[in-house]
Amino acid sequence: DTFQDLITRGQKKVLLNLADVNYIDSSGLGALVSGFTTLTNQQGQLKLLNLAKKVQDLLQITKLLTVFEVYEDEKAALKSFR
Repeated sequence: DTFQDLITRGQKKVLLNLADVNYIDSSGLGALVSGFTTLTNQQGQLKLLNLAKKVQDLLQITKLLTVFEVYEDEKAALKSFR
């Protein structure tokens, strides 16, 4: 749970590189949404990087692509943080 540890320690800007993630189940989606909500409530940001097609399709179906900022380029993603 490195992701949750970052949030607990007060990290406000989180970029999750999901390049090695080929599948996300409902608990994984829940963790992403929970992290996003927590960070947003703390004036933070969560962005996603390098989504596999299956993961991107799942986020599209669940309408979560409208919630998360998704990037394919790490430099562009890092630059996008305010």
